[in-house]
Amino acid sequence: MGLHPLAANFVEVADAYERGRPEYTPAVAETIAAELHIARRARVLDLAAGTGKLTRALLGAGLDVVAVEPQAQLREILAASIGVERVLDGFAEAIPLPDASVDAVTVADAFHWFDQAAALREIQRVLIAGGGLAVLRIMPDWSDASWAHEVGSMIAGFGREHPQFQGPHWQDTVRAESCWTEPRQVQLTMRQPSGPDVVLDYIASMSWIAALPDDQRTETIARIGELIAAGETPDELPIHVTIGLTSLAWVSSARRPMPPRAARSAIG
Repeated sequence: MGLHPLAANFVEVADAYERGRPEYTPAVAETIAAELHIARRARVLDLAAGTGKLTRALLGAGLDVVAVEPQAQLREILAASIGVERVLDGFAEAIPLPDASVDAVTVADAFHWFDQAAALREIQRVLIAGGGLAVLRIMPDWSDASWAHEVGSMIAGFGREHPQFQGPHWQDTVRAESCWTEPRQVQLTMRQPSGPDVVLDYIASMSWIAALPDDQRTETIARIGELIAAGETPDELPIHVTIGLTSLAWVSSARRPMPPRAARSAIG
């Protein structure tokens, strides 16, 4: 168990991530709550929470959220915005929470980093009977920008060795575990303020860009920045959010492994 080398590079671009990645609108959190039948003040785990983009939206929807994030630098940013009492150090494959302690689990743009089967078993362990899982993916829509094709082609050249494109789809792993309902998806579109600096921060925060050697990364970001600056960027761009949803169909006590001692003593 441990961080994928590409995921570890988010520490280097945490500030760019926080500036460039879009905030989730209230509609996203409200959709998750409605689709998974989560009551207000219900306990929700935001897994691999990063700097807390989704965590803050879930709190804004009136949910009682605990965030788990393995990287200390990201936890510091997270704790500054939601309170240290809501933030735990941990991995998806070893969640530091007791059995049956949360009503739902959310994962935003991170499920592809996990050992998926091991993570699903841990998610199953910490969920109450009938609890739900929401797996989110964000895709910015730059098609209205004059530089979209050229910049998109440059970025695509760096993403070939990435678990998001090479690993199994989360739906396939869910189906293989057999104790989950058939996965389904809901799609929403958010419109958010944009501009050259925001777009460049978003690109700089991409894991395969962050993983480049320092000189190559600096050169690549500078070149992309020149292309964006020379073109036209709308003041507002759409962001497409796909919310994958499933719930525990049944729970067998034989499939619930005992949590590690540290997890049994963690907050519930």
